[in-house]
Amino acid sequence: MLIQNVLVCDIEGERRTDVRVEDGVIVAMGNNLSVENTQLVDGSEMVVVPSFIDTNVKLLDASLNAKNIKKVAQQAKKGGIKHIVLSPDSTPSIDDEIILEFAQNSIKDIECVEVDVMLNTLKEDMTLSNIAIMLKKGVVAPYMSTIAKNNLAIKIAEYVKMYGVTLFCKAEDNSLINAGVMLEGDVSSRLGLAGIPELSEVLHVSRMIEIARHFEIKILFKSIASPRSVELISKAKEEGVAVSCEVSLHHLINCDEACEGFNTMAKFNPPLPSKDNMYKLQQQLKEGKIDMLTLLHQPNSPVNKEVAFYDAAYGSSSLIEGVSLYYTKLVKEGLVSWQELIRLCVQNPAQSIGKTAGVIEEGTSEFILFDTNKHSKIENEKSFYNKEPLFGEVVFID
Repeated sequence: MLIQNVLVCDIEGERRTDVRVEDGVIVAMGNNLSVENTQLVDGSEMVVVPSFIDTNVKLLDASLNAKNIKKVAQQAKKGGIKHIVLSPDSTPSIDDEIILEFAQNSIKDIECVEVDVMLNTLKEDMTLSNIAIMLKKGVVAPYMSTIAKNNLAIKIAEYVKMYGVTLFCKAEDNSLINAGVMLEGDVSSRLGLAGIPELSEVLHVSRMIEIARHFEIKILFKSIASPRSVELISKAKEEGVAVSCEVSLHHLINCDEACEGFNTMAKFNPPLPSKDNMYKLQQQLKEGKIDMLTLLHQPNSPVNKEVAFYDAAYGSSSLIEGVSLYYTKLVKEGLVSWQELIRLCVQNPAQSIGKTAGVIEEGTSEFILFDTNKHSKIENEKSFYNKEPLFGEVVFID
């Protein structure tokens, strides 16, 4: 296949060229490539970009089983995401060697995408999992919720330092998240719903920054929702602390007003920000203070969503629309360029799990061909964006 006059976008920038693909691998790039004995594709309305990575993926109803893993892998590939990392916060939780082996056996026959798992450093009884053994058995990163008390957080930090990995950290306060179901503010008051204060995240971000500083370890804060947290992380980076932050697409382009009418599809963990904070997050994105993006894929069966807001499960399906969602909501709206999107969704996520990605060159097999001229409507009842227009489509992914 020869893709003619296509826009190639990666972390090094954009250039228009011809791209020859054989057996799913880019074998040549340049102008005036030979057109003999090959399928010709007009790439004038298309882009070639690295396939995306998402390190914050949950399974249907957070249920860990082979069927759900296979399904999420198929959805990811269709959305242009060729590498996913499963959240260990599942049922059962990936917190011991037996569950890890079960998860790895469920993954080994999946070829359409690369699937990795994290380990949950805390068991349900709030004791430590066997971090050392599980790291040796192939998990890509340890995960910790800040519901862990200081003595446990320090022990986890010591393991992270010993093995030189990145700690994936969810900043939350157990005493506050258990009571609330959305952001505390005017909207929650109007709806009569218990709120989660923004401070619950900010307090624990501050705490974990100091742990990262003291132990000289790398911490990636997962699904940050507060601009104040982003500012604290950004300032710590300037001071040489190895911290970074991930923000979900939903929190960048939606606010707590989406919960009006008790819309359970707008119930996310963490909760959607206020409108002012949403705009602040967008500004921080433009300023380069956000390091990674996630689709925060947390799909649920209707039985867990079509209930009262308080009882509804958190999350929404989003992987299957993947790159098209990012293009529609961010690139097309001028919030980021393709190059910046690739930094946020390819290069930095890869680095967080000790890998390298983000460059399109001869020999590259992890890429997608994306047609920006396509448009459709989202038909996905598990999606927060159901019935909304969607621009762009993945037309080739090996």
